Amino acid sequence: MQIERQETKPRMSRVVKLNGTIYLCGQVCADATQGIEEQTQTMLDKVDGLLLQAGSDREHMLSATIYVRDMEDFAGMNAVWDAWVPEGHAPARACVEARMARPELLVEISVVAAEK
Repeated sequence: MQIERQETKPRMSRVVKLNGTIYLCGQVCADATQGIEEQTQTMLDKVDGLLLQAGSDREHMLSATIYVRDMEDFAGMNAVWDAWVPEGHAPARACVEARMARPELLVEISVVAAEK
């Protein structure tokens, strides 16, 4: 069993691969001054890039855990999510309200996917 870690720092690796399964660390937006839709879109753009780097894509997602700062943003986040997930390829998903590492962050996601 070989574990592959990518972009490893003292606290975490951005990507960990084991036996064809890819684990992404939590991803947040590119610009925390934006609203929920923009934060969600740029967060998902980061997921796309990491999945590609790891040899996967959104059609191979197995699960996603989404953290929103305020459930008032649930509908806005879901509008972007629903347009992003390929039809017929929705992963298992949980969405919870949570305090973020920085107060301006509205949403964060953690993804598990299979290699292509």
